Amino acid sequence: MVTTLSVNINAIAMLRNRRDLPWPSLEHLGRIALQAGASGLTVHPRPDQRHIRLSDLPVIRALIDDEFPEAEFNIEGYPSEEFLTLCERTEPEQVTLVPDDPSQATSDHGFDFRRDGEMLKPIVARLKGKGMRVSLFADGEGDVEAVRLAKATGADRIELYTGPYGGCYDNPEKAAAIVEKLGQTADAAKAEGLGVNAGHDLTVANLPPLVKRIPHLAEVSIGHGLTADALEFGMAETVRRFRRACGQTV
Repeated sequence: MVTTLSVNINAIAMLRNRRDLPWPSLEHLGRIALQAGASGLTVHPRPDQRHIRLSDLPVIRALIDDEFPEAEFNIEGYPSEEFLTLCERTEPEQVTLVPDDPSQATSDHGFDFRRDGEMLKPIVARLKGKGMRVSLFADGEGDVEAVRLAKATGADRIELYTGPYGGCYDNPEKAAAIVEKLGQTADAAKAEGLGVNAGHDLTVANLPPLVKRIPHLAEVSIGHGLTADALEFGMAETVRRFRRACGQTV
């Protein structure tokens, strides 16, 4: 399996929102990313619209539909009624549900499937009934029972929260231990018939060990590190660098 790259454009939107001006353009940079071989674009709209605005969603939807019909739109968010309605209106190919409070700065943990599993079942069914793939944010702690409960919700995939892995960039031994835990979680997901995505603080440097340990990793969604690299290398070359780090031939 080839691990695909979805470019999270939240950080670009946050930079744009510092001024009441239309640049940097999400549409323009999203186009460059897709032209360079990204498999899709990811957004995480929040109620305060501090980065992605509701008005951005139809623009990105149209960009993919009109110019890159093979690409995917992935929308992340907490499954409030407002968020679910937004997804039904926008019709992304994939919805990634996260458990964080809408006021959080960023997602920092996966679902507690023992507590949240029953709550998630009708939500997953509702989204899948509209033709959307559903992925659930999950901690990569090697908890086999939690993976079974994630499968029981009816979801198609889990997305491994890789923040702790990204956070130990200066501690190779700890990084290796975390990769193994993530791998155990991914192995359990594969055994249950769940697809596996991953995201949060992934970089060109730490992607190869992750992909090596999880050869069935379907997709990574990357924003902060990719946007930081784009300041140095440009968006197109940065996407190519991350694609190579995923094991793709570029």
